Amino acid sequence: MNEHIKASLEEAQNSLASLLSNSAQLQNIENAATTLIQTLNDKGTVFSCGNGGSMCDAMHFAEELTGRYRKNRKGHAAVSISDPSHISCVANDFGYEYIFSRYLESHGASGDALIAISTSGTSKNVVEAAKVAKKLGIKSIILTGRNNPELEALADIYICTPAGDFADRVQELHIKILHIFIELIERKFHPENY
Repeated sequence: MNEHIKASLEEAQNSLASLLSNSAQLQNIENAATTLIQTLNDKGTVFSCGNGGSMCDAMHFAEELTGRYRKNRKGHAAVSISDPSHISCVANDFGYEYIFSRYLESHGASGDALIAISTSGTSKNVVEAAKVAKKLGIKSIILTGRNNPELEALADIYICTPAGDFADRVQELHIKILHIFIELIERKFHPENY
C-alpha cells in the first residue's frame, strides 16, 4: 500500500512541477487574476460553473470570495451556478447543455466575469456558457485539462493544465489555481491580511 501512496503523491508532484515550468500558463493565471480584480473593482460579479467535482470547485471558489479564505474581510460578489431548482428546470425544459448559459442570460451583464471549469474541455454546458458570456460581454476564464480549440476560441483566458490520464490530477491543479485567484484578489483589496 505504501508504494501506491508514494506513487500517487509523486504523480501529483510531477503535475504541479509541469504547471510551474509552463510560463505561458503562469501568465494566463496572472491575466485571469487581473481580470477578476478588475471585475470586482468595477462592482461586477464573478460567476463560476462546472460539472461534478468541478461544480464543487466552482462552489468552493464562490463561497471563499463571499465568505472568507484565510482571514476575515468583507465579502465579494461571487455566485456559483449550482442552484438545484434552476438546474433541474432548465435541464428538463431545454436540455442539460443549457444549465449554465440560461443562468448567465438571466443574471449576467457586461463587466461581469465567468470562471467555467471543464476537466475534459468538452463539456457542452461549459461551451454554451462561454458562448453566452461572449455575447453578453462577460469575460470568460476557462479552466480545463484537455485542449479544445472550440472552447479556447470562445475564452478570453484559457488555462489548460494537463495532468495525467484522469480528472483527479487536473482538479487538484484547478483548486490550486482558484486559491491563487482568491489570494491575489485579497492581496489587492485587503493587503492588511498579508
